[in-house]
Amino acid sequence: MKNKTHHVLLATAVSVALLAGCQTTGGYSSAPRDDEQAEREGMSRTQKGAIIGATIGAVAGLLSGDDATERRQRALVGAGVGGLAGGAIGRYQDNQERALRERMAGTGVDVVRDGDNITLDMPEAITFAFNSSTLNQRAYGVLDRVADTLREYDQTLIEVAGHTDSIGSEAYNQRLSEQRAQAVANYLISRGISGQRLMVFGAGEMHPVASNETEAGRAENRRVELTIVPIRQR
Repeated sequence: MKNKTHHVLLATAVSVALLAGCQTTGGYSSAPRDDEQAEREGMSRTQKGAIIGATIGAVAGLLSGDDATERRQRALVGAGVGGLAGGAIGRYQDNQERALRERMAGTGVDVVRDGDNITLDMPEAITFAFNSSTLNQRAYGVLDRVADTLREYDQTLIEVAGHTDSIGSEAYNQRLSEQRAQAVANYLISRGISGQRLMVFGAGEMHPVASNETEAGRAENRRVELTIVPIRQR
């Protein structure tokens, strides 16, 4: 299994460092990588990625895990943010999903509902130039619409997760995914979203949604996902 310590929590609150675009690099293990072992067994890294993609489905979903999400929810409720309970959660997310679908129409952003969570799949084409972590002009308009919705529906957490294809080294892809996720988070903060609501991760090449054997598949894998989670009363 590839080193899951790469999934580094980059930022959790508003700070000077965060607004300046501060990034973490994460630690890297000296143990043999899974892809190297797979290649010794006759399976390429891109073939392995295709298998992973077929297993996980359309979107990776939350990378932070239930424990981290629950800890953040408790902290926000304790800080007076409030929270949702019972049937109110479903209604709240129904309304937010409807608003997001209306505002994301024609942008190229996919809105995916999974239970009470909503994921926005933002492909590289509308967020970054190839091999860059600087937001492009098209991204600003899209993220402005996202921020408008997130301010309106403020009883939610947002996980911002960057993803890459498998071209290049694993370490490079990890850094690029972190930087891209951070760039999106920083912009959302500049548009009035509290940093306390954001959980920022770089997933590197670990969660493909398509085969890395083709350019079309690699383009799908280069993305940022925003997963919106209701804050539950505890």
